[in-house]
Amino acid sequence: MTGEGSDRGASARPPHGVERVTTQDIPAICALYKRIWDPAPSGVPSEFAKAWIPTPLEFTSWMEGVTYFLVRRDGKLAGIVGAELRRGSCRLVHLAVDPDHRRQGVASALIATAVDWAKRSNATSVWADTLARFTTAGALFKRLGFCEAGLLHRHEWGEDVRYFERTL
Repeated sequence: MTGEGSDRGASARPPHGVERVTTQDIPAICALYKRIWDPAPSGVPSEFAKAWIPTPLEFTSWMEGVTYFLVRRDGKLAGIVGAELRRGSCRLVHLAVDPDHRRQGVASALIATAVDWAKRSNATSVWADTLARFTTAGALFKRLGFCEAGLLHRHEWGEDVRYFERTL
């Protein structure tokens, strides 16, 4: 992983059994996104879902300047999130949890690790966005100390997008 901040805090071990992504993880990561987004969840535009199913080469490009964390359960990839430092702030990207592992603390552990990594990297805030229709994601961010910071109407493929921020 390269880019601004991608190696900051690398010596500290992430909490909650969360690991840093390696290139060996890429096939499993792509398979996870495919399990989640193919077929597209009911009502989600197919173009949106398709954009979330990277090939290994595409995921490699997603890694440019982004530090990814993952959780395994019983040897299987259960979830992933990326953290990108820009201008003193950390943006969470590509959060995904396998449907078989939802509501088991995987997303909370991933987000907590990313927030901790952002603090160690001297970020002043962490922010994330989600489709407004994903109300459980919004509730999760609020439960983890994020505040809703904005709403863009018809922003992604005609979908409303909510922004959440947590100051550090």
